[in-house]
Amino acid sequence: MSNRSDWPAGYFIGERGAKIDTAIIEAFRKLPAANIGDCMGRSNAALGLKPYHNDPELVLCGPALTVKVRPGDNLMIHKAIELAQPGDVIVIDGSGDLTQALIGGLMRTSAQTKKIAGFVVNGAVRDLNEWAEGGISCWAVGNTLRGPSKDGPGEVNTTISCAGMIVAPGDLIVADADGVIVIPQDQLDTVLPRVQQHAQREEKIRASNQSGTADPERFNAILRAKGCPL
Repeated sequence: MSNRSDWPAGYFIGERGAKIDTAIIEAFRKLPAANIGDCMGRSNAALGLKPYHNDPELVLCGPALTVKVRPGDNLMIHKAIELAQPGDVIVIDGSGDLTQALIGGLMRTSAQTKKIAGFVVNGAVRDLNEWAEGGISCWAVGNTLRGPSKDGPGEVNTTISCAGMIVAPGDLIVADADGVIVIPQDQLDTVLPRVQQHAQREEKIRASNQSGTADPERFNAILRAKGCPL
């Protein structure tokens, strides 16, 4: 399945990424996406995506099953849904095209039946009332009622670009009310403790702010270093 030379030009289905330990997934699920971004250089998050699931409390956290399609065509997205395992996040590179929707309500139903965690779409969706029922995450650039073709080409489980993120099969996707971020699979073990420690530091700062004992020196020192007369 993974030998690209066996496939016609433009078509490919690669291997899934290595399985992520369930404990790691659940640990990341408890951490704010913004904190993850802070610990990854503040440059690793998706740009221009909107949530369509109408539930700001819904947290998306799972391994990426990646799809690359021709703008306006969803043939290989259907194949990805077939191949997906419970908890997968289907991440779609649709080139940001908004002229035709790539996923809609019927595909949502299929994905829910398979217990897919959600979709991240660099493209358009439709059937917004169904997505707004919640229960499954849907992030996309925009929406249109115009439906897709099903001709191909397309690729599944290949490295893609999605809304400013580079996503490989098996990378971890985390999304909450603040947005969507990817953690490369080979960085999970090092990023997790950093984010946990960062979250603990923020809790201490929050408590200090609430009590009115915040230390202004935290920022005054920065201003003095820039030459400000403080």
